[in-house]
Amino acid sequence: MSVYKHKNGRWYYKFVIKGQQYHKAIPEAVDKKTAEMAEVRIKSDLLQGKYDLVENKGTQPFSVIVDMFIEYAKNNRTGWKNDMSEVNILKNFFKNTPLKDITPKKIEQYRKFRKDENGVKPATINREVGILRRMFALAIKENMVKENPCLAVNLTPLKVDNIKERFLTKKEEERLLENCTGDFTYLRPIIKCALLTGMRRGEIMELRWSLNVDLKNRCINLLKTKNNKIRKIPICNELMAIFKELKQNAISDYVFTNPITQTGYKYLSKAFRNVCKKAEIKNLTFHGLRHTSATRMVAAGIDLVVVKEILGHADLKTTQRYAHPVPERKLKAIEALENYSD
Repeated sequence: MSVYKHKNGRWYYKFVIKGQQYHKAIPEAVDKKTAEMAEVRIKSDLLQGKYDLVENKGTQPFSVIVDMFIEYAKNNRTGWKNDMSEVNILKNFFKNTPLKDITPKKIEQYRKFRKDENGVKPATINREVGILRRMFALAIKENMVKENPCLAVNLTPLKVDNIKERFLTKKEEERLLENCTGDFTYLRPIIKCALLTGMRRGEIMELRWSLNVDLKNRCINLLKTKNNKIRKIPICNELMAIFKELKQNAISDYVFTNPITQTGYKYLSKAFRNVCKKAEIKNLTFHGLRHTSATRMVAAGIDLVVVKEILGHADLKTTQRYAHPVPERKLKAIEALENYSD
């Protein structure tokens, strides 16, 4: 038997199973016999996979799986940069909390803090907890923890008050662009690019002259996309004029360059909200520009399969979700019924 009494008066076990050393105190042991009995029980539980006493398991700080997730995301997630804001928020809250102490109760405290103290919307909190869930999934694979606290029964996603994705009318588009002045002037060509291509925000921000924009053949080549499929989007005359002007004044390889960092813009949400507020346009997100493009293409009679290819959807059903008929088209459909003759 590998038990011994420490000079502090407590009994300990120390043994190796499958190359893993187990060394811990036996609080219930009062003498060598009870210590040996406890050791037999613990070994049996370990061999049956019921008991986990691996040294340091769950004691690593949260920051360890943050770094691990960032490295994983860079190598495996096309839109990994979009995850970084959530990652930083989680890191600031949990800091160096040991992984074993991040329980469902602790996560519920996080959700309450974000909702009540920060006024964050449920959909955003759900995304953040989703990132946390992926972090713990990686930790389990690395044998750092046994369970994922985000999968607890009581941690159901917060109820989201869904606001239907809306699209811009031409008059709203004019007002929106008219308000891209002063500190928001840089948004104008970005918004036009979104409306004239249907591209995602991340795809637009990552555009580079050397990799993506082919002015000679008038097309945009998207090499890194959400579904990892290369996509080509034609450049119309209006966007061609915008690109030529930007190219002439380019200060970096990024099509839309932040003059301060000389890299692509990282965050647009706040600036976009401010411009929408100035233009008195409500409930419009940047993603709504993509929705607008899809709606306009369908309203113009473009085949859904073509729209699907331009938007880069893997499933036609996704394209159909974006392509709601505009009121004018619905009216024409009803008028067609009225004027129908056999």
